[in-house]
Amino acid sequence: MRDKPWVMRTYAGHSSAAASNALYRRNLAKGQTGLSVAFDLPTQTGYDPDHELSRGEVGKVGVPVADLGQMHALFDGIPLGEMNTSMTINATAMWLLALYQVAAEEQGVDAVSLAGTTQNDIIKEYLSRGTYVFPPEHSLRLTTDMIAYTVVHIPKWNPLNICSYHLQEAGATPVQELAYALSTAIAVLDSVKDSGQVAEADFGKVVGRISFFVNSGVRFVEEMCKMRAFGRLWDEITHERYGVEDPKMRRMRYGVQVNSLGLTEAQPENNVQRIVLEMLGVTLSKDARARAVQLPAWNEALGLPRPWDQQWSLRLQQVLAFESDLLEYDDIFDGSHVIEAKVDELVRGARAEIDRVQAMGGAIAAVESGYMKQALVAAHAQRRAAIESGEQQVIGVNSYVESEQSPLTADLETSIQTADPQAEASAIEALREWRAQRDADAVRAALERLRAEAKTDANLMDATLAAARAGATTGEWAGALREVFGEFRAPTGVTGSVGVSDAGGELAAVRERVRETGEELGGRLRLLVGKPGLDGHSNGAEQVAVRARDAGFEVIYQGIRLTPSEIVAAAVAEDVHCVGLSILSGSHMELVPDVLRGLRESGAAEIPVIVGGIVPESDARRLEEQGVAAVFTPKDFGLTEIMGHIVTEIRKANGLQH
Repeated sequence: MRDKPWVMRTYAGHSSAAASNALYRRNLAKGQTGLSVAFDLPTQTGYDPDHELSRGEVGKVGVPVADLGQMHALFDGIPLGEMNTSMTINATAMWLLALYQVAAEEQGVDAVSLAGTTQNDIIKEYLSRGTYVFPPEHSLRLTTDMIAYTVVHIPKWNPLNICSYHLQEAGATPVQELAYALSTAIAVLDSVKDSGQVAEADFGKVVGRISFFVNSGVRFVEEMCKMRAFGRLWDEITHERYGVEDPKMRRMRYGVQVNSLGLTEAQPENNVQRIVLEMLGVTLSKDARARAVQLPAWNEALGLPRPWDQQWSLRLQQVLAFESDLLEYDDIFDGSHVIEAKVDELVRGARAEIDRVQAMGGAIAAVESGYMKQALVAAHAQRRAAIESGEQQVIGVNSYVESEQSPLTADLETSIQTADPQAEASAIEALREWRAQRDADAVRAALERLRAEAKTDANLMDATLAAARAGATTGEWAGALREVFGEFRAPTGVTGSVGVSDAGGELAAVRERVRETGEELGGRLRLLVGKPGLDGHSNGAEQVAVRARDAGFEVIYQGIRLTPSEIVAAAVAEDVHCVGLSILSGSHMELVPDVLRGLRESGAAEIPVIVGGIVPESDARRLEEQGVAAVFTPKDFGLTEIMGHIVTEIRKANGLQH
């Protein structure tokens, strides 16, 4: 008898609620069995579309949902009582779940019927994606309140999806991925237990509703062993630490998005086989098989995938599930001494790292001290160095680079989806209309209640639902809590991180050029690495900062979520020789020109500006025409070579021989 296949999803959402709704309907018609909603960065970080930090970000990496009206439009014609919906949302997870619940109620669906998942793993946001809003202790309170609420009122909902996916994207080794994800689980479960909001007899239900969202890389044997180790450790922790006796409640339930870190801009057709291998790592072992799988598209390193690209990824899953014989067998690795030895090795390493984190006071303390972030930056630096040296082969990037012209990328302008250029203006207009038609007094009263209860120990879900029903917006909900909780800037992990231990000839030569150029200009060369806008994917910026420091630059890196004006002010105040901007969210055509304009207005137009990120070739040309000195994309993997380019641009800008 064949097993049932896993839930098949594609991660989708862009431009507007209406456009995303049309995409969801098409995907469901093609055989997709669940929805995975991507929200744009303003929605994820608690800003309305008309906020200064939202400029250039609205509708770019997901769908904007600023109010209940947009949530209705997003799921128009989709029966929420029959749907399993995953929402990648963290800092504002409570708010988006409230909007979803109210939208369902207005469809006539009771909350007890709702099934799905809110990612809601805020701890990894401080380490990788960067869409946190509040300080860790207050963020953990929101997560705790959501868990306590859903266990009673939305019992089919997974209120927390502990997300090791982005840890691997930030450079985590399998041991670090295991240890830091499970340390997060311990922190959350301890918080729920200590809150007293869940009866001791019901604590097993809390554990049973915790799910995981993991990454699967191309080393698929190791990844499969990692998942078996995950299951063993989760069973051990929930039984021994929390006394959960029911083995069904202790079973590790996880969904997966396979690795995007390893997808390449060079020879992107190779990404198809990478994605298939990565899918095998989480499907081959029946005892550690994913409950839900979503695959990236072959062209994700180039830009936003088109509907056809997403269909291709869905078909990869369908071929494996319905054409192969995979689901006809029990676990095919039972009894393998090779697999067991690898699982044992991973379990031992993860236990030791979990103990190290617990000795520091747990995951929150390890975030605030910068320990975990620094460990990830160092691990990522080692990975980058291995690729640059050729020790780690990446086909089409550092080996077998000769290639025929690919018909898939013959016309780059049509091989990716282009975000709607009117998305931001449309979202702002819709927001104005929403504000105009609502009861302003009711909104004020609901937000005042939210602020008041945030100062107490009350569960904030009821006040959040009241704000949603009254017509409050995403920015207003988050803004009210910002007033009470404050904001937070996480450690960058750059200070003290180990970069390239062995300089080698290439780096030594660049270091000498940096020293000589600094002497010619009267001091040490200073490089500002800036992350404008709401893009919190800082892995690339951190690696540039670490390598620049290794190359002899004085590096100014203030972390994520800066306005162009703040970057300009820092560049002028620090008297830097070069500004490097990292943008992966697609907002480069709005934010980079703002920085250039600000430098000109500040009398600092001579400072060269370098841009790095996922930038289409036509956009790169336009940026260079506007005054950008150079644009680097994922195909430019040689960080030391990039450092050499930066020195050259500094010399050009200062009239030195180059």
